[in-house]
Amino acid sequence: MEQTKQMTGNKMESMPIRQLVLSMSIPIAISMLIQALYNFVDSVFVANYSDQALLAVSLCYPIQTIIVAFAVGTAAGFNTVLSRSLGAKQKQKADQIVLHGLFLSIVNGLVFALLGWFGSEWFMGLFTQSAQVIAQGVIYLRVCTLMCTCVFIQITYERILQAAGDAMGNMIMQGVGALINIILDPIFIYGWFGFPAMGILGAAVATVTGQVIAMLTGIWIVQKKIHIFDIHPTQFKLSPHLIKEIYQVGIPAILMQSIMSFMSLAMNAVLGVFSEVAISAFNVVSKLQQIVYMIVSGITNALIPITAYNYGAANKQRVLDGIRFSLLIATVVAACGTVLFELFASQFLTLFGHDANMLAIATPALRIVSLSMIFAAITMVLCAAYQAAGKPKDSLVITLIRQIILLLPLVWVFAMTFGIQQCWWAYLVAEGAGLAYALVHWRKLQNNLPDKTKA
Repeated sequence: MEQTKQMTGNKMESMPIRQLVLSMSIPIAISMLIQALYNFVDSVFVANYSDQALLAVSLCYPIQTIIVAFAVGTAAGFNTVLSRSLGAKQKQKADQIVLHGLFLSIVNGLVFALLGWFGSEWFMGLFTQSAQVIAQGVIYLRVCTLMCTCVFIQITYERILQAAGDAMGNMIMQGVGALINIILDPIFIYGWFGFPAMGILGAAVATVTGQVIAMLTGIWIVQKKIHIFDIHPTQFKLSPHLIKEIYQVGIPAILMQSIMSFMSLAMNAVLGVFSEVAISAFNVVSKLQQIVYMIVSGITNALIPITAYNYGAANKQRVLDGIRFSLLIATVVAACGTVLFELFASQFLTLFGHDANMLAIATPALRIVSLSMIFAAITMVLCAAYQAAGKPKDSLVITLIRQIILLLPLVWVFAMTFGIQQCWWAYLVAEGAGLAYALVHWRKLQNNLPDKTKA
């Protein structure tokens, strides 16, 4: 009886939609922002350790984002299927979805651990000939990938909390992990309090320690607070059908999330033609930009279970109201980020050191790229709505337009024609085109949502 009451009293279908979006998106946005701090903090401390260490971390960053992309993409499929099951009151299926999500987390983590251990040196050699940069990058990548199973499990537990409507747990989980990372970074990198100065190895150890603590915190919170699921490994029954259902949404979401990683790899290759300093400048700008996008991602991650639940319940009006309100707050966040980066570009960039060559490239890049953030924020919300409504291919196509199909060729053309300092205008063109395409599909989506009032 208690479980039935909890299922029918789910705030996804009863709480006022604006209050619901805010109550879920603010903690998730804070947790996503905290997640962005992992690599951001590593880069700040490492940049003040040596320029070569900053380049090594910059080259490793796309691999870290690919790992997160697989984790978040799988979790998006897991979260969508789980939320639909909760909306349809399918309790037993929901329990099995949770167990399958954890199973997939372990498998994916082990695969990346093996790839990272054996492929790190080959990967670093693709982008630099510096033996010292390669050696430092191999150390950083091997440590981070060896422990990446913790990232997969942590993100799965985040989505369990989201589907259960407990966004505050995400913030606590991420906050504990990031705080550990921030505290340990200078201690391990510079050798404070009697510890040996480990340099880039210290940055990697601090990062994975934070991730392990965050994972354990998430497991503890779910066990103590979430009682609508029966998470017992002995009840796990491998179901290819459930895995297929998860990855019907998950694979397009992985591809969509991975596009940014592949874009970063391609940008490193393009910019490397001009100078290795340009690679560092691009990655510094990307990390600053990600602070804004992580907040927007918090909004979209809250929107997915809200939309999926009410889509499963055929409540069209709540679906539309949630999407429209999310668009509003995402636009405000992006606008604030744009203003800050335009006014204080130099101050933000000097966090990563005072190298004149890097700042000469990064300062105009940050100011130009920030102009495209409002377009990107609106598009991200619409893509989340498409995923939750069972239209992941639309999200994939839009993201390809934004970050691969238009962006990379335009960066190359603009760089060759106008120089490295003007190539960043490609972002504004690509994001504008992606938004235009997304708005066309938004009209179609509104007309095809299930509506129980017309049943």
